[in-house]
Amino acid sequence: MTDELKGQSANGETEFVRQVTAKAARKLRVQREGKQGVWFGLGMSGLIGWSVAVPTLLGAMLGLWLDRRHPGARSWTLMLLIAGLCIGCANAWHWVAQQDKAMHDEPEEYKSENKKEDKNDE
Repeated sequence: MTDELKGQSANGETEFVRQVTAKAARKLRVQREGKQGVWFGLGMSGLIGWSVAVPTLLGAMLGLWLDRRHPGARSWTLMLLIAGLCIGCANAWHWVAQQDKAMHDEPEEYKSENKKEDKNDE
């Protein structure tokens, strides 16, 4: 086996070790924080639903008010309903992405341990 292949093998192994360590840390964190049940999941889905529904309804109400005050060829209700829906979906997507990132981030203690291990490997 050449030195290049040995180097690639070592890099692959350290990446594998890093991934396993991160998954183990997530499992330990969940065990410490307690198990989240069905009600937690229902609450989160309800929160996401409200984050979409509220801007949509606000846009529709504002559109109805504008249509009554300033009637025209275009429907303010439809335009603001769609705008509210887009804003609500963007809000929900941002919130879910933020929660996913927080769930998959490694704790700081494991990041520092991984850096120490990488320096020792070199």
